[in-house]
Amino acid sequence: VQLQASGGGLVQAGGSLRLSCAASGRTISYTNVGWFRQAPGKEREFVAARGWTSSRTYYADSVEGRFTISRDNAKNMVYLQMNSLKPEDTAVYYCAADRYSSYDMTSSKAWIYWGQGTLVTVSS
Repeated sequence: VQLQASGGGLVQAGGSLRLSCAASGRTISYTNVGWFRQAPGKEREFVAARGWTSSRTYYADSVEGRFTISRDNAKNMVYLQMNSLKPEDTAVYYCAADRYSSYDMTSSKAWIYWGQGTLVTVSS
C-alpha cells in the first residue's frame, strides 16, 4: 500500500484544515487507518485512528473534540478534519494504515504503511 498525504499549510490559531490521505496499491477498506504527527525535536505521536468497521474512532486527549478522522472506502481515502487549531498543533502529519495487533495503536511501531507527511503550521 502506498499512502500520499496532502492538505497541510499555514493557518492562524483558531482556524481549520482538512488533511487527506490517498491510498493506492490495494484497498484499505478492511484495514485500520490512523494519523500521527511529529513536531520539531519531538517524537512521533499518535493523533487519531479509525477501525475498519468505521464506527470506531480513537483520539489523543490533546485533539479530542477538535479533530475528526474519517474515511471514504469507495475512494480509498482517509481524512483528518482539524478545527480550533492551536500553535502546539504545528507538526508534520503522517497517515498510516494497517497495523500489528500486538502493539498498542498509539505506538508508531504498530503501523505498517506510512505516508510521506504533510506540514501543518499554526501561527499565534
